[in-house]
Amino acid sequence: MHLGETSNILKRGGIGVLPTDTLYGVVGSALRRKTVERIYKLRKRNPKKPFIVLIGSMLDVRRFGVALDSQTLGVLRALWPGPVSIILPVKTKKLAYLHRGTKTIAFRLPRPKALRRLLKKTGPLVAPSANPEGKPPALTVAEARAYFGENVDFYVAGGRRDVPPSTLIELRDGRVVVLRAGALSRRAQKMLQ
Repeated sequence: MHLGETSNILKRGGIGVLPTDTLYGVVGSALRRKTVERIYKLRKRNPKKPFIVLIGSMLDVRRFGVALDSQTLGVLRALWPGPVSIILPVKTKKLAYLHRGTKTIAFRLPRPKALRRLLKKTGPLVAPSANPEGKPPALTVAEARAYFGENVDFYVAGGRRDVPPSTLIELRDGRVVVLRAGALSRRAQKMLQ
């Protein structure tokens, strides 16, 4: 399946499985409530846990009402693009279906150019790992198919994805706090030490 076909399905509210910059993810438009809820049901996800949102540009966070002060912008520039998901405050009630009452969303600007091109066409995508909650993440498209079968609209193969999930960080009082250690670029490793 090529980029145009995949992006059209996603823009229409469809969901699919594709390789992200870390693991295979179940992806769908972050700006469509029905799409997000469909992924929660498909993955049997705890409804209180928000999904990570992949973005195609640093400025995409503004679509979620995130205000970027100079300190936050400096951290984002130092860590992105790369496999680091950064929790930012999102206070708007209309996005409660995304932040699940936490008033925060973890965003990630992935490094692979092909994935960023897709995100520029589709807009931000939720991208939880391709597995039902409590099961191991799918490392191949075949494993994802075994989990989801025909319940997703497409699958994109990208070989075996046996890498750690993204590193998850939060900014607290100007400090970077690592909540989950995972994949990191060398540049990010230096910054987070």
